[in-house]
Amino acid sequence: MDPNKIVSDAQTKFAQAAEQFQTNLKSLRTGRASASMLDGVMVEAYGTPMPLNQVATVTAPEAQLIQISPFDTANLQAIVSAIRDNQSLGLNPSDDGRIVRVPVPALTEERRRDLAKQVGQKQEDCMVRLRAVRHEALDAVNKLKKDKDVGEDDAKRLEKQVDDAMNKVKSEVEVGAKAKEADIMKV
Repeated sequence: MDPNKIVSDAQTKFAQAAEQFQTNLKSLRTGRASASMLDGVMVEAYGTPMPLNQVATVTAPEAQLIQISPFDTANLQAIVSAIRDNQSLGLNPSDDGRIVRVPVPALTEERRRDLAKQVGQKQEDCMVRLRAVRHEALDAVNKLKKDKDVGEDDAKRLEKQVDDAMNKVKSEVEVGAKAKEADIMKV
């Protein structure tokens, strides 16, 4: 295996883990309504579970309201029940026969703390993925060293490159987590 490919693969996987972390953070709600809050909602439409954004248009016209316009009004009740049944959201949608409106209540102090804990959990999940990728890359470098495909100095250089790439992504994740936590705790 090409030694430089090990480092580039690790960098790619680090970037994917950070991107997944940012996507996970978007689903956590702050005090404001956001269409991305409903990204993980699955709706039972036409006999199969489908993501909400494939059966309706989701918008946030106001700071405290999410509006959902189904492509087919036959899915209206399925959308309402999917949002209501998702306990992690804690939202109570209403419909007028054409459009689903989801008021986003202001967060209580207790709910803010719970969401801040969720940010920490998502950050830790991302860190576990980063460490796994690092471990995998270092194992590949050690295998090359053991097979005498690279020398001792080259192996150290590759390990340093992997560690540097991980530390860069790790600091980005920490900054993102702190920013999201501050956004959640802001009243």
